[in-house]
Amino acid sequence: MVLAAAVAHAVWNLASKYKRGDALLFVCAYTCASALLCVPIGIVFMAKGQQVLDWRLAAGAAVSAVLHTAYSLTLQAGYDRAELGVIYPVARGTAPVISMLWAISLLGEQLTVAAMFGASLVVAGVLVVTGNPFRGASRRPLQGLLWGAATGATIAAYTVWDGYSIVALHLAPVSYYAATLLLQSLILFPGVLRRRHRIWAAIRVDAVPILIVAVFSPLAYILVLTAMREAPVALVAPLRESSIVIGSLVACRLFREGHLARRIAGAVIVLAGIAAISF
Repeated sequence: MVLAAAVAHAVWNLASKYKRGDALLFVCAYTCASALLCVPIGIVFMAKGQQVLDWRLAAGAAVSAVLHTAYSLTLQAGYDRAELGVIYPVARGTAPVISMLWAISLLGEQLTVAAMFGASLVVAGVLVVTGNPFRGASRRPLQGLLWGAATGATIAAYTVWDGYSIVALHLAPVSYYAATLLLQSLILFPGVLRRRHRIWAAIRVDAVPILIVAVFSPLAYILVLTAMREAPVALVAPLRESSIVIGSLVACRLFREGHLARRIAGAVIVLAGIAAISF
């Protein structure tokens, strides 16, 4: 389930990199489209009694919506300023390490020697992917490192919170994520109003990426949320990052970002670290 989510995640991130218009309008468009797909399904789950509309759903989805909005905007800002081949592995590599530490400290999950070794491998792999960000006149690798790390922190934040919501608050994944998407749309709405004269132009220019992200993003994350009901967050969070290898390979091929061998080597090191954390 988590590996299927990893493939879906790589697909929607590649589509997101193709975005050409306004970042906020793009994020709002695919969030609203995802909500239109997921909210009716979430309502059906409620009608069947699999989820109760109560304070737990409202509180869990509200916090999750804030964290997911921060993640979406941070990720898109990073893609606008640096290469996908740097942003994606750094973000997806640092996130499980931070998630692991937070899961241990906040959810009471246990740390193993293998997990500590895996965390070290992840850091090493991230450094291989980015190369030396301080070398040469270009600041793009350094920007990629910083934006990737910031994105990784937001990923860790929503992963741990959503894991808590699914496991401790006993929320149904589909209804929970549908409510999160609905609240995300409301959070983004004021910013969209200020850009309302550009809405249709942004949708026309990015229609295909919007549709791809709108379908594959919720698919990937609902699979992850469902997996969190069966396995610890400290296991699920690292395993889903197997998409790093896919993202690194396709980024070099599609976007001609270069350094293919080094980035694939770094991605494999990150993946080895993630495997160690999982074990």
